[in-house]
Amino acid sequence: MYTSKISGLGKYVPENVITNDDLSKLMDTNDAWIQERTGIKERRHIKKGDGNSTSVMGVKAAKIAIERASLANDDIDLIIFATLSPDMYFPGGGVRIQDMMNMKTIPALDVRNQCSGFVYALSVGDQFIKTGMYKHILIIGSENHSGGLDMSTRGRSVSVIFGDGAGAVVLSRNEEEDGRGVLSTHLHSEGAHAKELSLEGPSTEHWVPEIIEENAKDNIPYYPYMNGQFVFKNAVVRFSEVINEGLEANKLTASDIDMLIPHQANLRISQFVQKQFRLSDDKVYNNIQRYGNTTAASIPIALTEAWEEGKIKEGDLVVLAAFGSGFTWGSAIIKW
Repeated sequence: MYTSKISGLGKYVPENVITNDDLSKLMDTNDAWIQERTGIKERRHIKKGDGNSTSVMGVKAAKIAIERASLANDDIDLIIFATLSPDMYFPGGGVRIQDMMNMKTIPALDVRNQCSGFVYALSVGDQFIKTGMYKHILIIGSENHSGGLDMSTRGRSVSVIFGDGAGAVVLSRNEEEDGRGVLSTHLHSEGAHAKELSLEGPSTEHWVPEIIEENAKDNIPYYPYMNGQFVFKNAVVRFSEVINEGLEANKLTASDIDMLIPHQANLRISQFVQKQFRLSDDKVYNNIQRYGNTTAASIPIALTEAWEEGKIKEGDLVVLAAFGSGFTWGSAIIKW
């Protein structure tokens, strides 16, 4: 059985910076309120007319990742595209990536696991490489949140958190028996709490006729809903559980971690988990302060930045972990 390793990384975020002060002009909020609750100072939003979309940003990140892997587009055997905000309801964004990058008629798979989407996608890619079916897999997490947020006081508890961006990795077969690569992945879900972080419409249960008929400005189901305190309480528990699960599966302890990259849900969640595992600041990477929560894109963006800044080196033990809507959560243990 083969093992897989990350051979290339890339990221893209829109140039348009939205500060907390910018949001205070649209809703009843302020910089201190947002930073105290989330740790976020600014985020990036697609600007109308800048040419970006979920798929376009994904392509920009993917091109960098493929180049850094010293590969060409034709070397890619499979695309796995993780997003909750595709350009269209259908088809999914994966086939748009294949078209935009002029790739061969390779398969394109979409993963709809929101905040844990990248970890799920990485796990799927790892299995394909382990069995020998594919050699090089392009995995992308990309989100256009700003196109579907309620930018008013009514929606502030959600809208101040999320940003736009994309991250990508190339997952390749490790031809060397050096112990490097993805050691294991661990995935979970608990659908009983699905509605605590959800977007109920537009959907086949709440589609165009219902939207037109109700035209309700005070009860709009096509904006995201989040029970913030409930999500927070579940997140800190599940983050810790799934990290421990990965460590135990590989006979490791928290002291073996060289870099923990959590999904950038909330800086307070990351700090709580960091304290539980007694990790120093240089062993946890956070960039939510600059980008907000970019959901499926948050881990590959943070992973790329940490690597670019020299904070991840060959031989390091890197742990990825995510929790989000579904509820779904997961972890990946990687020997770099």
